[in-house]
Amino acid sequence: MIKNGCPGAARIKGTPEIIEKICPECGREIEMFTADAYAQCECGFIAYNDTQSCIKWCKFARECVGDEIYEQFMKSSEPTESTKSEQKI
Repeated sequence: MIKNGCPGAARIKGTPEIIEKICPECGREIEMFTADAYAQCECGFIAYNDTQSCIKWCKFARECVGDEIYEQFMKSSEPTESTKSEQKI
């Protein structure tokens, strides 16, 4: 059981902030909110939010971030079929 919470959960549960990543495909800046699971670059590359990756594997994730955020993330963490086909590997 988590007594004081996870240090990474504050970025997930708090007010969303804009984070920036550099696209490894084209070098453009990709902006996403800390509450987003992923964002698509103009070139089609999909960048995932590393901040939220613990929700997928941590057994305390639902308890840590709460049911609403957990369900929202799990629902939005998988790219749609259209973004899967556009993603460059």
